[in-house]
This record gives sequence, C-alpha cells and structure tokens, in this order.
Amino acid sequence: MPMALESWLSKVRSAMSGAGAPSGPRKTSVGILAFEVASLMSKLLHMWRAIGDAAVARLCHKTINLDGVRKVVSDDNDFLLGLACAELVDALRAASDSVAALASRCADPSLRDFRDAFMELADTGRDRHRWAVSSWKEMDTRAHKMEKQVASTIALRRAMEELAEAEHGLRKLLQCGNGGCHRRSLSASKISVAAEQQQLIFSKKQEVKHLKQTSLWGCTMDAAVASLARAAFSTLARIKVVFGAGQEERHPPLYRSLTTTTSSSSMVHPSSLELDAPPLSRKSMSMDGQSLSWKRGGLLLDECSAALTPPPGTLGAAALAPRYAGVVISIERMARSPRQVGPEERDELYGMLTASVRAQLRARLRGRAAVAAADPGLAGQWRAALAGILEWLAPMAHATMRWQAERSLERRKTAAPAGGNTNVLLLQTLHMADRGKVEAAVVELLVGLNYVWRFDNRQLAS
Repeated sequence: MPMALESWLSKVRSAMSGAGAPSGPRKTSVGILAFEVASLMSKLLHMWRAIGDAAVARLCHKTINLDGVRKVVSDDNDFLLGLACAELVDALRAASDSVAALASRCADPSLRDFRDAFMELADTGRDRHRWAVSSWKEMDTRAHKMEKQVASTIALRRAMEELAEAEHGLRKLLQCGNGGCHRRSLSASKISVAAEQQQLIFSKKQEVKHLKQTSLWGCTMDAAVASLARAAFSTLARIKVVFGAGQEERHPPLYRSLTTTTSSSSMVHPSSLELDAPPLSRKSMSMDGQSLSWKRGGLLLDECSAALTPPPGTLGAAALAPRYAGVVISIERMARSPRQVGPEERDELYGMLTASVRAQLRARLRGRAAVAAADPGLAGQWRAALAGILEWLAPMAHATMRWQAERSLERRKTAAPAGGNTNVLLLQTLHMADRGKVEAAVVELLVGLNYVWRFDNRQLAS
C-alpha cells in the first residue's frame, strides 16, 4: 500500500508540475549570441539613418554631384540613384537573412515566419504582422533603445575580456616555475598583488553580471528578434517610399553604357556640372509622403546583387579598383613634396602600374611631354594640373580603400558601436569607374609628376 500510494503521489506531482507549462517551444535568452545580435542591430540602425531626410538630401544634392563620380562613373542621375538604392537594398537583404536565421530559434510563430513575411513586403508591400513603424518618431524612439542595448552589449564584451585577462594574470602570479606553489611560499609583496588582483576579479565579475542583465545577453530571443524585425521592415518600407522601389516598371535599364569620352584637357581643368535635381522638401521624404520625383522601380531583393556587379569596361570588372586607388594615393603623396621623392619610391610606383598604363606613359614621355624641364611657367601649369585632377580623383581613391575595409569588417562580423559606420557608397569608389577614363587621368598625373620632379631637381642642382 505505501508503495502504491508513493507511486500515485509521484504521478500527481508530475501532472501538477506540467499543468502550468506552456505548450510549444520555450522562450530562451539570447546569451552568447548577444554579440552577433548587437552587430546585426548596429547594421540595421546604420541603414535606417542612411535613408533619413538629411542623408537622402545629401545623396541627391552632393554625393551624385561629386566631380569624380560625374567624370568617370556616370552623369546619369537615374543610374547613380539606382546604384545607391541597390547597394542599400542588397545590404538589407543580407541583414534580413541573418535575422531569419535568428528567428528560427524563437518561440513566437509570427517571428519564425519572418523570412516569408519580409519577402511579401518586398514583393507586394503587404505587412502581414504590421512590423513597420507608422511614423519616423516611433522608429526614432525604438532606435534610441536599440542603441543603448548595443552599447551595453559592447561594454559587456569589453568587461568579459578584461575579466579573462585579470584571471589569467592571477594564475600567472600564483605559478612558480613549472610545478606551481602554495600560497604560504609566496612573498608578502606577491600576496598583496594577488589580493588586489582577486578584488579586481570580483569587481569585474559583478560588472559582467550586471551587464548581462541590462544588455542583449539577458533579453529573450523573441524580444531581440522582434526589435530586429521591426527595424528591417521599417527600413524596407522607408526605401520603398524614398526610392519608389517596385512601384514602376519591373525591370528598368539600370545600367547605361559609359560612352562619353573625356579628353586630357578636360581632366586637367574639371568643368563645373549642373544638375536638374528637384529640391527635396521634408514632406516629400516623410514616412507617409509620396515617393521622390526620380522614382526607381523594379529593384527587387534578388536583383540587387546583380545590379551591383560592375559592367564590362569598369575597373571593378577588371578587379583593378584597389590597385588604381593605391596608385592614385601614392601619386597624391608624392605630389605634395616632389623633391623628397627618391629613386626607390619612383621604382615602387612604377611597379604598381598596369601594362596598359605603362604603355601609355612611355608613349607620352617619348612625345611632346619629354621636353627639357627648365620652364618655370610650364612647371607651374603642371602643378595646377596635378592639383586639379587629384581634387576629384584622390577622394575616389580614398573612398575605394574605405569601402574595401568596411566590407572586410562585415565579412569578419565584427561588432561595432551603432554610428561607428561610415557612409561610403559604391558609386563614390573606383569600382564602377570607366577604366579608360581613369587610366587617362593616371597617365596625366604621372606625366605631370615626372615634369615637376625633374624641374625641382634641376633647380636644386643649379
């Protein structure tokens, strides 16, 4: 009888303990995935800022009007704006893939539905879960909260690293030779240092414990993914408003051939370019406003990667953009102090040149450029020519290097503070630049640098 009673009570306890348990998957905390979530959250916040009123106005009135962009990339507004939109949408698509992977760990069925819901918003504009914010102010409030979570998570990583270093330092302090030793064999000074280290470790453990509670580490996966989902949906909805993506023709001719030629004289003396871009009002860029008059259509999620592929004839298609950027940056440095350029630097620069540039350079130096470097007036003209070309080409070279560095950081999935991203767009780099035009400009720079270098050295020798 006691055995039967015990068995019966055991069943009752089991039934009672399971009666209040929720059916389906249990909500779990983010935990160690907090750092990945923080990195993703930071990227989404950066994208959201990139389509704010000020950022869009800067894109329309400044970025696409840069002299270098107009000279060697394109002077077609639709092409440039479409390129900017495609890059932003492609980055958002990649981020949404990461959100979808995290969403598969959620307990909420609607969150696990993220991928299909996101594609539906992209294709039809329907927001089945109403995740997109209704106003800029609402998203701004959410963004502020997300920024604090990202900052706390970054602080947590730093505190955990410092704790690990402190614990490692204490272990080293307590070691004696290869075998270790007892506390009583330590000197008084070492005991004092060890006590301080132990206090530091205790303090760091308390800090880590607090940050785990206040950062993304302590959030439930459902809550963290819900924030990411709202940010991704709100950003895509904003893009569709600002760029008019998907509202016009489904397959627009995104790329225009770069058929216009640029002479050496026009490169030396850049002409000012005027655009017919319409002025942007705050109302035209509000969340509930109409799309801008330069609507881009058909930039679907699955088309953006292809849209960002450099067309034939560009430096990007030849995989030469970083190399030419390095050449231009080296010339820029030498042009500042031609007299300090030695034979080794000249040889190093020559070694960076492609065969086509070397051939053009030899032809130029054998021609009328190969004159005696004795004319101060001509030297002054060449200095002005160098400055004029570098004024628009050097920023593109530096932007190319920054763009490459940012993509390298993204591939390593390094968490960075929200707002730590820069705003370099592909259209500002040499990747989409016409190879022939850039090579003509580089040859012009080399010819001018050669003349100025010879003139300065002749002046020193006389």
